[in-house]
Amino acid sequence: MAEKPGGTEITELAALKALAQPRRQQILQHLTLHGPATSAILARALELNTGATSYHLRELARYGFVEDTAAEEPGGRRVRWWRAVPGDRRFPPRSCQSPEVRLVMDELNRHAYAADLALFERLQRDSREPGGELGEWVDAFPYSRGSIRLTLPELQAFFEEFIALMNRYKRPDADIPAGARTVHTRLLAFPAPLPSPANDDANDDADGNRDADDNRRETDAS
Repeated sequence: MAEKPGGTEITELAALKALAQPRRQQILQHLTLHGPATSAILARALELNTGATSYHLRELARYGFVEDTAAEEPGGRRVRWWRAVPGDRRFPPRSCQSPEVRLVMDELNRHAYAADLALFERLQRDSREPGGELGEWVDAFPYSRGSIRLTLPELQAFFEEFIALMNRYKRPDADIPAGARTVHTRLLAFPAPLPSPANDDANDDADGNRDADDNRRETDAS
């Protein structure tokens, strides 16, 4: 699927279902983390049989999530190497999703969040081991939690600025410096529950004015 300004929205239910399948998410994560691989390499890494892996790869390729970069090896044998296709992919807004799409998106997000957490916990465990996989990257866990008060349009602008920042650091493979490695970034932003009337009153001073520095304190990162 062709990339366009503002990202490419995936609206086709079949494409969303293809992406939500847990094994395919594992395949995509492996290709993103480790680079191109054959179906045999992926099968060994994910403990699948090569037939199942090849099927999942073809389904991902059908909707443009991976592509076949067949290469000729010594002896003239052509081997299929698969790579994840990068892109700014977007999903329909929640309010525009049909009930069926909403169920698929919930499943997709559930598996994606679980995979992210498992990978993060694995790397944290490794960071406790001297001479572990991370090496000098043992300090590579920038982390921030905070809250800011935004309107819905401001939140949408905030998201686009985040994507623009990501794109600033993207570059062709030929320009990637030695020592660079894939870094996973995740942005999760969601509105806080509305306060109950009792809690809302507690935040007002004797004159009925809201604490003037409340927003500042909420934006402090931790």
